[in-house]
Amino acid sequence: MTSRNDELFEQSQKFIPGGVNSPVRAFRSVGGTPRFFAKGAGSRVWDADGKSYLDYVGSWGPLILGHADADVVKAVCDTAALGLSFGAPTEMELRMAEKLVEMLPSLEKLRLVSSGTEATMSAIRVARGFTGRDTLVKFEGCYHGHADSLLVKAGSGLLTFGQPSRGESSSAGVPADCSGHTVVLDYNDIDQVNQLFAARGGQSGNEIACIIVEAVAGNMNLIKPKPGFLECLRENCTKYGAVLIFDEVMTGFRVGAGSVQGLYGIKPDLTTLGKVIGGGLPVGAFGGRADIMDQLAPLGPVYQAGTLSGNPVAVAAGLKTLEKISAPGFYESLTAKTQRLCAGLNAAAREAGIIACADSVGGMFGLYFRATPPTSYAEVMQSDKEAFNRFYHLMLHEGIYLAPSAFEAGFVSAAHSDADIDATIAAAARCFEKLTGN
Repeated sequence: MTSRNDELFEQSQKFIPGGVNSPVRAFRSVGGTPRFFAKGAGSRVWDADGKSYLDYVGSWGPLILGHADADVVKAVCDTAALGLSFGAPTEMELRMAEKLVEMLPSLEKLRLVSSGTEATMSAIRVARGFTGRDTLVKFEGCYHGHADSLLVKAGSGLLTFGQPSRGESSSAGVPADCSGHTVVLDYNDIDQVNQLFAARGGQSGNEIACIIVEAVAGNMNLIKPKPGFLECLRENCTKYGAVLIFDEVMTGFRVGAGSVQGLYGIKPDLTTLGKVIGGGLPVGAFGGRADIMDQLAPLGPVYQAGTLSGNPVAVAAGLKTLEKISAPGFYESLTAKTQRLCAGLNAAAREAGIIACADSVGGMFGLYFRATPPTSYAEVMQSDKEAFNRFYHLMLHEGIYLAPSAFEAGFVSAAHSDADIDATIAAAARCFEKLTGN
């Protein structure tokens, strides 16, 4: 019997490159046919064949409340009835800005955009405009969207598809001079950061405009910063007048009420946001120090604009989401259930004699087919990708939907129940046993 997923994928490939609108969805890394989803509710999704899955992708992070949260859906419907878009200021975007400034003390001013890529691209532009310098520093395996200058040794789908990582761009179509102002260092390597600034950050001829970092990496699977790493970035940027940008598109309000900067007590100069702040609709934001943000037009010489920036329907979803996650105890509960999931996965792997482990921060988790959680891109690449791929399909058969790549983080939502976590651990135990051939 032909699967409806197979039919839709075959048809889609005739009209959409690769049959998908974002590469990692294509299942090229794990093999097989991508699932075409027709419905989501709470912690579950249903594919085109009607099969139900416990979802740990959550639209790649935004759905912290779960699918089709009733309050978010109502906010969207009520707002849409008043008009879908105006291309003019609305009170709602002001309220969103106020809420974000209230939740993240490092934000003095911010601007709303429509995606995480747009947020990071704009933050780098304003950092360069503010400093009058060109050089951008990023870290291998960190993904900051698909702007040209950022596609150098990048993570996410670029790792999934094994694109070259030799210092030049990780993507075809990017001229060498676009990536020529990008310096790539190893994530968590404090000595490299200090050496770079000593060599190229001196007060005479300072080149470095900014550092951009996933303060907790999520696009080469989940990697935590080592003690002192974020502090090193802050100290060097302060000393040499560079702008420190925390890319919290994925981690913003996903790992805690204060995001990564709140958890680790490090104040960046600029922050980029997305995913959770849209509640499932396309919203991004970048903001930080007022003196930097005031470089943006119409106040300053740095140009940035967007037709749908601050779209009222998307902002309504984001505002309602931010309101609900601000409830007392929300993050304590989310963190506890994510930790319980990881503890169960670790125990199940040990019991089966499988070399695998799991780790988490807030509502994000990583599953690695290696003995210990990785601390760098190089360690991520030592994971047993083939073992993950086999495990992935076994879990899919069990009705557990994980990200279809060994290089992506997973996400737990407030809608995941204790029973859901128990069912996932039990399914993983069965799958680990099958990996051993027992």
